[in-house]
Amino acid sequence: MTQQTRKDEIIKTAAKLFKEKGYNAVTMRDLATAMGMKAASLYNHIKSKQEILKEIIISLAEEFTNGMDAIYNSENSNIDKLKQIVAMHVNITACNTNQMASLNSDWMHLEDQLDYYLQLRNDYEANFIKIINQGIRASEIKQSNPEVIMFSMLSTLRSLYLWIPKKEDLNANDLANSLSEVLIHGINK
Repeated sequence: MTQQTRKDEIIKTAAKLFKEKGYNAVTMRDLATAMGMKAASLYNHIKSKQEILKEIIISLAEEFTNGMDAIYNSENSNIDKLKQIVAMHVNITACNTNQMASLNSDWMHLEDQLDYYLQLRNDYEANFIKIINQGIRASEIKQSNPEVIMFSMLSTLRSLYLWIPKKEDLNANDLANSLSEVLIHGINK
């Protein structure tokens, strides 16, 4: 297990503050207070609040995009790929609930990394749509609008960061299976 650095602690604390107050409302002084240090001391570990936001959002976006690439390129059925996408979201979110709040709510505040983030998101969504389209062509998924399918699934998956912290006895595998059942197979009897 790797040892958490002071910079990692700062980023983790900042993510919690960003979730609670919003990125724009958090000051470096707020972060320093939460860390139990002077604001000037933060700059020994980070350059700016923007650097923290970039670390949070870009690292998660890259993790999702790399995971999607691996899922897309696998030999699994398209239904199994969709189940893997659900499981990936559950697992990443369960380990990063505060960071996921920034990914979902604060991405537009990225400055020099905004275009890169948007490219990662577009690539992720393009592969998601391709999996759905392949599933429709293979008669694994009923004929429906692929964008509506993706939007419906992602709306639920992107909001998991709000729900997961309320579940003390969360089993990520059980949640992923239950979500897959509802999101992929529906609620019809």
